[in-house]
Amino acid sequence: MKLDTPLKEAYERDHLTAVEAQRLAHLIAFAPVVFQITRLMHKFGVFSLLRDSDNGLTIDDVAENIGISRYASQILLESSLTTGTVLLKDGRFHLSKAGWFFLTDPMIEVNMNFNHDVNYMGLFSLEEALLNGKPEGLKVFGNWETIYEGLSSLPPQVQKSWFGFDHFYSDNSFQQGLEIVFSRSPKTLLDVGGNTGRWALQCVRFSPDVEVTIMDLPQQIAMMKEQTKLLPEAKRIHGHSADLLNLETVFPAPFDAIWMSQFLDCFSEEQVFSIVSRAAKSMNGSSRLYIMETFWDRQKYETSAFDLAQTSVYFTAMANGNSKMYYSEDMIRIIEKVGLRIDKIHDNLGLGHCILECVKA
Repeated sequence: MKLDTPLKEAYERDHLTAVEAQRLAHLIAFAPVVFQITRLMHKFGVFSLLRDSDNGLTIDDVAENIGISRYASQILLESSLTTGTVLLKDGRFHLSKAGWFFLTDPMIEVNMNFNHDVNYMGLFSLEEALLNGKPEGLKVFGNWETIYEGLSSLPPQVQKSWFGFDHFYSDNSFQQGLEIVFSRSPKTLLDVGGNTGRWALQCVRFSPDVEVTIMDLPQQIAMMKEQTKLLPEAKRIHGHSADLLNLETVFPAPFDAIWMSQFLDCFSEEQVFSIVSRAAKSMNGSSRLYIMETFWDRQKYETSAFDLAQTSVYFTAMANGNSKMYYSEDMIRIIEKVGLRIDKIHDNLGLGHCILECVKA
């Protein structure tokens, strides 16, 4: 495994002093506590209160403004102080730089909601998931083989946070993705794993000529049809129910463009090979396969690589037990193995997406 800058600079050597390393180790040991305290500081509005206060607030000020006991206020503030999200000057608490990001960086809020509502309880079973190759944490919500089978049945708040996470990252790269795909003016497009139809809707609105077919599980096709039934442009969106884990499932053909966005990270390497192989068999000489993923090693910023590597653990514990946010060379190796050639690589799209544009070799 090789890394390019800036990740090489971040991960090739230890940048911390002994004291800083010890501090990080203790922070990790108490990470669940830190997470929940910080989440509640944001939810209860304490961070906002401190931001809007010119001279800071006392423990009693926070308790009175939020409507909690002095004890609860002190627990929140003392934990946050030692974490580093607030500061203490002359007996009054102020917002720190780290706390400020919880109010201004929407990615942090999306990630926090996703981890609290979707992952938190299930991560207790991470050890079993790693040993068994199954999403053992998913049992906190239901008895499904994968989370995708149960998406339509998840509790409303869990659904909200799951889709909020999924859409936040994909939506930020849609416009650039549309420009790349439609630079070749495809008339037919197969959206593999199209979920609720957000990308398909963008396509039919972007191009008046394209017909889009979403290939996904029957439950997802039903959700898509329900959410798009009142939209006039949805008449150019079609559903094709399929279980892509079934090795007998054949891709419909032919299509000018095949689109897989944040899709292949939902499968193991063996399953990716099977899916891409079947996609390749459906392609003709003018077809193009567009694979959009957030490869952790092709990130412009180290923080993005961190977020993506941790997101892999969601796949292990909750989603399916055997997939991850991929290292790009692993995906490229699979693509070439099935007989496709990568014609172009489009990096730094949206919030760290990459599109591999593939053609028949």
